[in-house]
Amino acid sequence: MIVPKIQGCLGPNVYTEVPEGDWGWAVAVAFFVVEICTYGTLKSLGVFLQDLMNEFGESNSRVSWVISICVFIFTFTAPLSTLLSNRFGHRPVVMVGGLLISLGTITSAFTNSINEMYITIGIISGLGYCLTFLPTVTILAQYFSRRRALVTSFASSGESFAIFAFAPALTALKEHIGWRYCLVVLGIFQASVIGCGLILRPIIIEPAPVKEEDEADKEPLSLKQMQTVYELENEQTTTSISSEVSRSSKDSGVTSLSTSNVDLRNAGADNKALMGWEVQDKEGQEKEEAEAGPLQPSSPKLLDFSVLKDGAFIWYSLFGLFATLGFFAPQLYIIELSKSRGVEPSMASYMLSVMAVAEVFGRLSIGVVMNKVRCRKTLVLLGCVVFLCLVLVAFTIVQEFWGLVVCCALYGFFMGTVGSTHIPMLAEEDVVGIQKMASSVGVYVFIQSFAGLAGPPLGGVLVDVTGNYGAAFYSCAVGMGLSAICLALVGPAKRGMCQRQSREEEEKGENAEEEEKMSQDFGQPDFLDVDLAPEDSPVRQAVDRDNASVI
Repeated sequence: MIVPKIQGCLGPNVYTEVPEGDWGWAVAVAFFVVEICTYGTLKSLGVFLQDLMNEFGESNSRVSWVISICVFIFTFTAPLSTLLSNRFGHRPVVMVGGLLISLGTITSAFTNSINEMYITIGIISGLGYCLTFLPTVTILAQYFSRRRALVTSFASSGESFAIFAFAPALTALKEHIGWRYCLVVLGIFQASVIGCGLILRPIIIEPAPVKEEDEADKEPLSLKQMQTVYELENEQTTTSISSEVSRSSKDSGVTSLSTSNVDLRNAGADNKALMGWEVQDKEGQEKEEAEAGPLQPSSPKLLDFSVLKDGAFIWYSLFGLFATLGFFAPQLYIIELSKSRGVEPSMASYMLSVMAVAEVFGRLSIGVVMNKVRCRKTLVLLGCVVFLCLVLVAFTIVQEFWGLVVCCALYGFFMGTVGSTHIPMLAEEDVVGIQKMASSVGVYVFIQSFAGLAGPPLGGVLVDVTGNYGAAFYSCAVGMGLSAICLALVGPAKRGMCQRQSREEEEKGENAEEEEKMSQDFGQPDFLDVDLAPEDSPVRQAVDRDNASVI
């Protein structure tokens, strides 16, 4: 039974094992709201694309830089978010991030040029997104183990609900109050993230105390201790040879090595003394452990780039790098693509809603699948990435309304499967494991930042050059295809690393066995003191007599 130790109203929760729920459900709700205010809002800004172009007289590529800079800061500053969370805790970092998000969105309503919006939404809100999202998803993963994928998928569906609700709501609202006041309302709503930060209570896993065993069940002596006792007995046996001449036994050619009573008593006393030293040493260790208090989790490094030595993590990071090219551009350009294909403007905004509804089903479905599959979960993710690549290619082919609806539904579904699992997948042993997730997630998202910076502007350049909004989806499809190749190489890289580690452990084990054999051979008495004894010594005379009797 898992019994939490609650230290104060907002203090850390202490458990004997991963709770698989409890306060983790409150953290899941907080992550749901954070998803709405970060990714959900960011992917809904495409509603204002045409308004910003008309207001500031800018091109597609220039306006898309607002999203690109925001995504870049969001992901590039991920190591900073990890460092601050490990140093000050998740709660204050998330609360500061919520303040920055709200501040950046509200001030962007009063900008006079697109360059100013690069600073307000791009830098200020982008930094807030990073400080808010990563600590929340990290602490959520710590509250769950067996159901981690399922819970994360449900909680991350907040992004989909936001896109479904924001796209038509903001489109209708800006017709009444304008796009500037829409941003003010949106910024006030995003301030709710500050309250979500208060819910993020840290978790401590404190193993249950081990019961003391009876004296009869105490562990036997270690090999080194037994060897010490053996050497001590041999020493006493050799001394006994020098003190008393052995008598001939009935066995032909065998010399009886009898020990005197005094030597046996001495050996017994020494052995008892050795046992006493070991017991005292063990009691001393137990006393030190008792004074040190209960077991505390090791403090994580503020910033750990050692995961870059892991080949599986390198390939997985390259997967995230190329996949990011297809994460934001489709939502940014789908409305304008629909208009260019003859869809009415009032109906074009619902394409985002179709994506959002399908994305909810995708996130929920992948959570159930990941919770039940017995194969490597990276293979399931690989299949979703391949289908997502094919759907992005289909966007460039279809021309009619219902074809776009089907493509949006399929894209939303597979985007939900990939978007909800690619970061929590780091906690799986197929990639780096839960122990290294806190330090690896910042490095992983940092590597993603460069694709996030290049994705939307690259699509904008292709649109400006070709005059076709479908060209923006080509870059997304190419990036997703490259990400599938990198993800397919994660498994072989992980197996190769495990095989190298097993070989190294075997070599270490063999070296340890050789050292033990050498130490045992070194401890064996060679009786040179008998062979080199003087001829008139009692020991040498006794041995000569025994040899003569045998002959």
